[in-house]
Order: sequence, then structure tokens, then C-alpha cells
Amino acid sequence: MPPSPVTCRLDRWLWTVRVFKTRTLATGACRDGRVRIDDSIVKPSREVRIGEVVTVRDGLIGRVYRVVGIPASRIGAKLVPDHCEDRTPTAEIERAKAARVQQVLARERGAGRPTKRDRRQLDDLLDQL
Repeated sequence: MPPSPVTCRLDRWLWTVRVFKTRTLATGACRDGRVRIDDSIVKPSREVRIGEVVTVRDGLIGRVYRVVGIPASRIGAKLVPDHCEDRTPTAEIERAKAARVQQVLARERGAGRPTKRDRRQLDDLLDQL
């Protein structure tokens, strides 16, 4: 097994630690300005080093990761904590969950009462939270 590299392209690192499903999505997020390293917007070709803090804006939530290692290739989900430390504030995660629940609970004006099926789905959703 070859030794792990010291640096890696940002879009490749985001893909290898499973922040994005495809490298194309990671590249697009970098180009759109949704990815930052140490509070500065970066291009997909930026080299990422161990110890840097990467922030990825994903809808309502801004995920914060610290680079712990640089994998040689895409890794399994169980190995991700060896290369990436999630430092997302819990308040931000709770805010995103609350927004998701609010969106589900909001009913269109004039839609009437929820049906029995709708009500059960809402109850199941609220029980999961």
C-alpha cells in the first residue's frame, strides 16, 4: 500500500471523504463559492493540507470539517473519521432539523384537514425527532 500523500486537491478530498457523491458535485460547489478553507473562498484546484478547516455550505447548514488525513483514494464510510473530523456546531444541526420539521408541518392554505394517512406520517416523523 503506497503512503498517503501530504496534499490533495480540494475537490478530490471532498469526494474521497464522502462529503459529496461525485467529484463533479464537489467541483461545482467550490466554483459556486459554497466551500471555504479558513474563511476564504477557494477554487477546486486548491491543495488541502492536514490541519486545515474546511467549511461546506449545504442549504441551511454550514458543515465544518477539519482535515485529519488525506486518503489515497475514495474510502468507505467507516473509515471517514480517520481522515475527517466533523466540527459542525450542534446548534446549526438543530436549526436545520427544526427548519425541516417546520417545512413538513406547514400545510398549504385551504388544503383542509390532514387525512388519516397524512396524520400518521406526521406522527411518525415527529417520533423520529
